[in-house]
Amino acid sequence: MSSVRILYLGTQSGTCLDRANAYRRLGHQVVHIDPRGLLPKSVWTDRVTWRLGGHLLAPWLKAGLKQALVDGPAFDLCHVDCGEWVTSDVVRLLKQRAGQVVSYCIDDPTGPRDGRRFKAYREAASAYDLMVVMRQMNVDEAKALGARRVLRVFMSADEVSHAPRPMNEADRARWACEVLFLGSWMPERGPFLQGLIERGVPLSIRGAHWQKAPEWPMLQPFWKGGAIGGDDYARAIQGAKVSLGLLSKGNRDLHTTRSLEVPAVGGVLCAERTSEHEAMYASNHEAVFWGSVEECARQCKALLANEAQRQAIALAGQQRLHRNGHMNERVMQRILDEVSP
Repeated sequence: MSSVRILYLGTQSGTCLDRANAYRRLGHQVVHIDPRGLLPKSVWTDRVTWRLGGHLLAPWLKAGLKQALVDGPAFDLCHVDCGEWVTSDVVRLLKQRAGQVVSYCIDDPTGPRDGRRFKAYREAASAYDLMVVMRQMNVDEAKALGARRVLRVFMSADEVSHAPRPMNEADRARWACEVLFLGSWMPERGPFLQGLIERGVPLSIRGAHWQKAPEWPMLQPFWKGGAIGGDDYARAIQGAKVSLGLLSKGNRDLHTTRSLEVPAVGGVLCAERTSEHEAMYASNHEAVFWGSVEECARQCKALLANEAQRQAIALAGQQRLHRNGHMNERVMQRILDEVSP
């Protein structure tokens, strides 16, 4: 495919930025606009989005886009990442400058967890040329909202952001731990991690909002700090002997980004047993799965006692991930193939 001009509407950080950069690595021209930069700079922006709905901020987004795109070049494609502020009116504006407009959302915008946050996304479903979703149930839900075409993909790791990093002695000393959970607090996660601690698992926790957990008095000694990214994120996983993969129950997840990122950087994934995890990796060969806190504790302890097994699982999991193709460049290419004439 020849070079494509892409307007990328999404935050300029995290996995969103990774996907924009994947398009660039594929040889395409990308103009990246962060919608947050066009919205009111106020603590109320997120509060309104989550509590009342992102659609209420669409007038600011539309006005900002009109100004940002005036007299600019035409685009072959507009990739809208997440889309909680993008109404059908905004999609129509984007179509004045782009041949096709695609929605990609890693969250569960048709699910129950986030309330009114994704009202704009749901209202705009019929306006997109293609909607890309992560969960099988999202396919029928998007079609019920009027989506013209729906593509289901798995979440993906990034070829650059989640590549293994060199680790010197100082890095190994800083990031070494036994069993790591790297992620934000969610209500179901506190009791689970407390259960592991009670069963003697040498746990380290990194992530945001853990002070909200009712179990915080027990969890606090095991908390090593807040959210991390970039090289620190990769090295934290590399420094852990075992990395836990916990799901977001409210997001109806059967896999998460950790399911790809941990094997990508060469870590050992110890995750909840689901149909999707078992389809992605061979159990006890490419990853380790569990169905309860008791089984998770047993699996962690067995892995900690067997370095050769850990090394074999880490290598096999990384190789399987690349065979599966759940990497950003492959997924972004699949989207381009889907919308190509």
